[in-house]
Amino acid sequence: MRERSCQTFIIALHHCQRGYHMDYVGDVGRFNNIVWDMLNDLRSEAASASNKSADKSVNITDNQKSYGHAWCLPYLTKENCSWCLSEAIADIPTGCCRGKSGGHVIFPSCGVRYELYPFRMAHVNSGWVSPPPLPDSPPPFASSGKRKQKTLTIIVTVVPIVVSLVLLSLGCSCFLRRKETKNQHDILKESFGNDSTTLESLRFELAKIEAATNRFAKENMIGKGGFGEVYRGILSDGQEIAVKRLTGSSRQGAVEFKNEVQVIAKLQHRNLVRLLGFCLEDDEKILIYEYVKNKSLDYFLSDIKKRALLSWSERQKIIRGIARGILYLHEDSCLKIIHRDLKPSNVLLDSNMNPKISDFGMARIVAGDEIEESTGRIVGTYGYMPPEYAMHGQFSVKSDVFSFGVMVLEIISGIRKCCSSESEVIDDIRKHAWTKWTKETPLELLDPHVGGPYSCEEVIKYIHIGLLCVQEDPNDRPTMATIVFYLNNHSINLPSPNEPGYFKSNRKDNMATNEELDNIIDSINEISLTKFFPR
Repeated sequence: MRERSCQTFIIALHHCQRGYHMDYVGDVGRFNNIVWDMLNDLRSEAASASNKSADKSVNITDNQKSYGHAWCLPYLTKENCSWCLSEAIADIPTGCCRGKSGGHVIFPSCGVRYELYPFRMAHVNSGWVSPPPLPDSPPPFASSGKRKQKTLTIIVTVVPIVVSLVLLSLGCSCFLRRKETKNQHDILKESFGNDSTTLESLRFELAKIEAATNRFAKENMIGKGGFGEVYRGILSDGQEIAVKRLTGSSRQGAVEFKNEVQVIAKLQHRNLVRLLGFCLEDDEKILIYEYVKNKSLDYFLSDIKKRALLSWSERQKIIRGIARGILYLHEDSCLKIIHRDLKPSNVLLDSNMNPKISDFGMARIVAGDEIEESTGRIVGTYGYMPPEYAMHGQFSVKSDVFSFGVMVLEIISGIRKCCSSESEVIDDIRKHAWTKWTKETPLELLDPHVGGPYSCEEVIKYIHIGLLCVQEDPNDRPTMATIVFYLNNHSINLPSPNEPGYFKSNRKDNMATNEELDNIIDSINEISLTKFFPR
């Protein structure tokens, strides 16, 4: 919880020096500017100091100096200490000490003081700062008894007030902290049910995320899509993170947000992006991931210059890594998961160009013995969907195999399907690949901008695997285990592929019209279509 949460409620104790501290300071305007700069320097130094305390002196004239001191309670963070001292310093010219040569402002958690003489300042956990010393030359008519009586009166009056304020501050802090904790538990319980206790360790405070991203500063934005924005952030321990902030109008609703947290929190694989946490606070829905340096596969494929950076060996590595990640989802994890939205923008690339599958908002957990499921709500990205899902809502692990096959053909050819009108381009890469295959010129499919040496046999083999994955009948498509086996074995006879879906002239009676396709597209939730900005 932020330190300032109670400060608007607590009455701060202000103490200003009066006439007997109005020593000569020359130009008052110049004096105020010098003192103001000194106090702001003290704020920065105290916030950064390990003991949250700083002293400083500056020259007013050749023969006159001003002395300053600032402090915060040691447990305050650098940011909260700076905030508290800023409030105290702002009260100097507008509140207690306007035009005064000395004074101090005390809050329960911090304080500042300045004088024209060296003073010794001490504070304890109560926030009490010792009052300034009495003038060196007391008036001749002031008796010792009166001075003692006056000092005793001050102590008796001030100490109970300070103690009361400190107790009130602690009470307010505890009350608000307890209330916030209770609210957070209620939100988690309402959102995640029985999983709320398990997911509690992944919950981030909004203040921590704001500090990491400099309050979602524009210069930290690295991506933007239908869901909202993605920001790069740095936690207090130096760890880099990617912060996915969903907007109120985001097409990724509460169901998808909940689904992503519950699914990916249980997964650990080098080819899956790692979820570090989430935030549900102040109407914010935020996902925190590991930071992946090289953005997405789509970022490279959609630009000729970027695509030229992908050598054939790197394209092989990306294809194999994606295959291993999908195999883990289908067979090797503690859950059997169908991703349902595999596409290049949902494949991130780390600093070594290793692929990491991301965006599990559409993922579906299925029973281990379940072969196929149906849904009336078609979600994902059209063009990467197999025919049986796009037309009839039927999906299975073979749906992910189809999406993988489309990506393989895109990675090999460099042809992107979402660059012009959907109705014309959706099937283009499959049709193009099938045409080259049947004409026995498959190498013509290879991206002319591919870098580095390559083996013709390897390229043909990968095209062959891609065509096996995009066959119309799900039963004809290989499983991901079989695909990984094909990719890892150099000498193996692959079965002949059948023509991809959507192109058989004798199947027109089973195909949807263009108007029907448009209706399907309108129902699709393309929440993860992301445009990445170059840094």
